[in-house]
Amino acid sequence: MPIKVGEVEALFRYPVKSMSGEPLEVAELGWHGLDGDRRLAFRRVDDRGGFPWLTASRLPELILFAPRRRGPLVDGNLPTHVRTPEGEELSLFGQELATEIARRHGSPVEMMHLDRGIFDEASISVITSTTVGEIGRLAAQRLDVRRFRPNILIASLRSVPFEEDEWVGGVLSFGETSEAAAIGITNRDERCSMVNFDPGSARTDADVLKAIVRVRDNKAGVYAAVTRRGRLAVGQPIFFEPAAEHREHR
Repeated sequence: MPIKVGEVEALFRYPVKSMSGEPLEVAELGWHGLDGDRRLAFRRVDDRGGFPWLTASRLPELILFAPRRRGPLVDGNLPTHVRTPEGEELSLFGQELATEIARRHGSPVEMMHLDRGIFDEASISVITSTTVGEIGRLAAQRLDVRRFRPNILIASLRSVPFEEDEWVGGVLSFGETSEAAAIGITNRDERCSMVNFDPGSARTDADVLKAIVRVRDNKAGVYAAVTRRGRLAVGQPIFFEPAAEHREHR
């Protein structure tokens, strides 16, 4: 029997990897995550390694660049422009933007579009606001949830920090019908230096990651894979079902 664990508190999409995210009221959940999430990234042209993407770990101020869409929808749900930290709007695939990012990074880059997205681990990331609050308490500061770059922020009924760990192996469904969108929780989210960057200023505070390492073996929140497509919305009820029970009810 599925158990209600909370509701959707917020939804976020990150059209360009490591750039500023977009808060959403509703989102379409497809096989490759939220529609339009992390479909774009800057490739480091001179890099010949296995991970050529430019991220905020190499250029922290990248998180201050904000994707924007101007005009009618074209090419799916992708942005058309990017607003720089100085407020200038540049065409997403234009040479001006690539030149500006390359100048800050110190080597050439080019924008890439991948239909299935560019993910470090899995296509969906989940965390509860209670967990974010507890990490803030441990780090002795009030944290903006955007540091954790989740797709789904959950307002938990139990309000137990790191409750997400108990969901690994099970399924979260968004609504009570058999057609409700659902995700299978695959593993705990191992954190990196991204949580140290203030999303509003790009200033670094290592105490945030240190707190997670100290008390949770460097893991906070969970990753998930899509098991049923559908629509997500802020305020939607969320139900948890352990893996064994979920298989029995299929």
